[in-house]
Amino acid sequence: MSLISPAARDALEGWLEGQRALRGAAENTLDAYARDVTGFLTFITEHKGASQGIKPLMRLSVSDMRSWMAFTRGQGVRPRSMSRKLSAVKSFLRWLSEREGAEISAVLAARAPRFQNKLPRPLAEDAARRMLDTIGLQSQEPWVAARDVAVLTLLYGCGLRISEALGLDGQDAPLPEVLRIIGKGGKERIIPVIPAARDAVGRYLDLCPWSKEAGAPLFRGVRGGRLSPRSIQKTMAQARMQLGLPASATPHAMRHSFATHLLGAGGDLRAIQELLGHASLSTTQTYTSVDQARLMEVYDKAHPKAG
Repeated sequence: MSLISPAARDALEGWLEGQRALRGAAENTLDAYARDVTGFLTFITEHKGASQGIKPLMRLSVSDMRSWMAFTRGQGVRPRSMSRKLSAVKSFLRWLSEREGAEISAVLAARAPRFQNKLPRPLAEDAARRMLDTIGLQSQEPWVAARDVAVLTLLYGCGLRISEALGLDGQDAPLPEVLRIIGKGGKERIIPVIPAARDAVGRYLDLCPWSKEAGAPLFRGVRGGRLSPRSIQKTMAQARMQLGLPASATPHAMRHSFATHLLGAGGDLRAIQELLGHASLSTTQTYTSVDQARLMEVYDKAHPKAG
């Protein structure tokens, strides 16, 4: 198999360093970029039958891009992932063309196949309340039951990601009225903590056999270590079976429910974006589609002229 040229590899390293330094990209994001662009360069090398330096890369055609996309899709890559890979490759090629003073607008115009956005699947308000009631019945150990209720109350009442809730430490308690959260990509946001969440965490701490220490995990597993997301997922799976809820009723669905129910109550989309820590408003706007879908479902069932 032909190898990627040293010049192309150096260019990739230079682009990644720029993403790190100028855009503050997270390491996980950079790793994904590196895999995507390396895969592209490897394909182009084999496709052309020779190691591709910088100048040959600047002469790539739309046909070359389509061949790569067809090959990648043939590997079972889904449309959403294909779109992400193409975005990384185009960003790299754009940076390279600006550095080389080359014109590759035709290549940059290549488009990935469209994909259908998956809408979030929140729980109905009564189902979310029943889940909070039922999750506390899954353990005979009172402190474990109180812990699980506290975690889910933070997801549903404050819109935290499960990783954010389980990442809280001893110094974060007792929970203040406003919590500072560092989310994806190091993005910081301020979250109002509802009284129900503060009370639930307080009850858990009163029962927890482990001492509350700065730097130690706030939510602990039965052996005292940091509670794992898998533990909460398994407990919620037991609860949803008792309630007859679908498999989509996961811990993350509680966060979706927070956003959807806020929107349904008249919450401002921009404010909800800030509370969720979404980098783009378009991500938050998926909840408007959820709300419209629910509205149409109610309309179809209830309106006298429907059907």
